[in-house]
Amino acid sequence: MALPPFLNHEILGNSIGQYLLAGFILLVGAALRRLMSRLLSAILFRLTKRYTAGVTEQELHDLLIQPLSVLLLLATLYLAFGVLRYPMPPDAVPGIEPWPKVALLRVFLLGIILTITWVVLRLVDFALLVVQRRNELRQTATATRLDSQFLPFAKDLLKVLVIIIGVLVVLGEVFSVNVTALIGGLGIGGLAVAFAAKESLENLIASFTIFLDQPFGVGDLVTAGDVSGTVEKIGFRSTRLRTAEKSYVTVPNKSMIDKPLDNLSLRTSRRVGFTLIFDQKTTSVQLHAIIADSIKAMQAHPLVTQDVQMKFNALTPAGREVTVQYFVDTTSYDEYLDVKEDLNYRLVEMVEQHGGVFAGTPVVAPPAKP
Repeated sequence: MALPPFLNHEILGNSIGQYLLAGFILLVGAALRRLMSRLLSAILFRLTKRYTAGVTEQELHDLLIQPLSVLLLLATLYLAFGVLRYPMPPDAVPGIEPWPKVALLRVFLLGIILTITWVVLRLVDFALLVVQRRNELRQTATATRLDSQFLPFAKDLLKVLVIIIGVLVVLGEVFSVNVTALIGGLGIGGLAVAFAAKESLENLIASFTIFLDQPFGVGDLVTAGDVSGTVEKIGFRSTRLRTAEKSYVTVPNKSMIDKPLDNLSLRTSRRVGFTLIFDQKTTSVQLHAIIADSIKAMQAHPLVTQDVQMKFNALTPAGREVTVQYFVDTTSYDEYLDVKEDLNYRLVEMVEQHGGVFAGTPVVAPPAKP
């Protein structure tokens, strides 16, 4: 079948037919790239389905739909511009591609490498999501700790490695850099870089020490030096804490392991200790009764351990001192405050019941009889 003559009319070295073919490829690619992206992600999910328990196909689509669409768009552009001829500059050497085509090929190659890197980063997200869902299905304390502490760190580490490899590929394939010589040069200058980044390297090594030794995890309440707070994230260089004032404190990992660290979440109970000062008018009989009944009341509380101490400790000019100490069997700070408040009320009731008077309490005279 003969083509209409006007399709053979040339503009800038290409016929109208070539321009129409390139436009047709662009239109078909733009129309089908999203459908093809979903098809590719569906095929990938089918291939990995036996290893991806707990992860839905839609979640994989959500991760890959954008980078695969861009990758298919770049492939469409390559096919469309591949049917066109490029003008030869006057000083062109026969057998060598014209510079416009070379420039377009390099830009295309750069886009392909960056997009593939993007796809691999999303695959890392997918792989870590699979591990996270498997841990959730196990529903164990070890799995929960691994999920909240190690997986974010592993994901960041893998992404950094993927980005480094992507940059090296770009340097070698797009900019024609000798990557082997570059890595060798970095090895020679590594001492200077390591010395300049001494603190960063120390913090990185400290982060591995934290994951291996596990002195604390995400969600633990810790005190490191002068800083106390709940661990929200353990990163490459630092650990983020949420303090009681709801501020967000970043502590270098080296400081977290070099200084004495108190993991408050691992203690079995919380200590309560204070001193009661009674007026000198409180008799020994009253003190004996107050102490005995208060100990029984504290030991009767379901969250208080049996090692309760309440002692007549000292006689001072201010009054008669009685020390109180007990332990609340909980790691929850709110529950600890509730128990402490409840027992404080009970202690006051015991003092009032036996006629005791706290030091400094004004004595109110009974009303005079009319």
